[in-house]
Amino acid sequence: MQSSVIQTALAHRSIRKFKPQAIAADTLRSVLSAGQAASSSSFMQIVSIIRVSDPAIRAQIRPICAAGGKGGQSYVETAPEFIVFCADTTRYAHFAPDAQLDWIEVLLIGAVDVGIFAQNVLLAAESMGLGGVFIGSIRNNIAEISHLLGLPQGVVPITGMCLGYPDQDPAMRPRLPLHTVVSENAYRPAAEADLHAYNDTVHTYYCERSGTDLDWVRQIRANLCREVRPDLLAAVQAQGFAKR
Repeated sequence: MQSSVIQTALAHRSIRKFKPQAIAADTLRSVLSAGQAASSSSFMQIVSIIRVSDPAIRAQIRPICAAGGKGGQSYVETAPEFIVFCADTTRYAHFAPDAQLDWIEVLLIGAVDVGIFAQNVLLAAESMGLGGVFIGSIRNNIAEISHLLGLPQGVVPITGMCLGYPDQDPAMRPRLPLHTVVSENAYRPAAEADLHAYNDTVHTYYCERSGTDLDWVRQIRANLCREVRPDLLAAVQAQGFAKR
């Protein structure tokens, strides 16, 4: 018999259409507290979050997430809650002004801790009947996001999240077979036949869901067979990260 936590995790779907119903303050506090309870590397608690409630700021963030277009990512503006998760080293200056915070390891710690924190938030939210979607596209322009949110040096935005009560019931996207991602004792590459079979499964999923001629291979090529946010390194360095 599965626990309710596992049932919630296995039922995850990204929600991009929300009812206008606001999230009660105590509910939001509960899910954010669940995020804060997540594991933290060496207990450094490197995560800060920005709750973006100003419609004018959201309106400026949306085209960044839509890569300059105005038609996509409407939920960044319309979701009851939009949250930005950041790696934040500014607190350490109070106690360790000689801390060496510009190593790439510090950015990795921040990115890992943000991911753990944010996933706790989403899992807790889903357990309470909410839905959400991660907005990694805030990294399309970290410099502008940092300006809009008043982020000082030492703070870098990692991902966003929309939250609200679902107003859609999308099908679950098929994941890779577990045996293709799990190895024991030493790395075992996925079999080519398994990957091709999975690609066919994804193609069938998209055809049945929306009549779209799309598959996993084309998604990989669309995301990685081009420059991948070429301004990102300079942007995180400007915020004081990943200089060495």
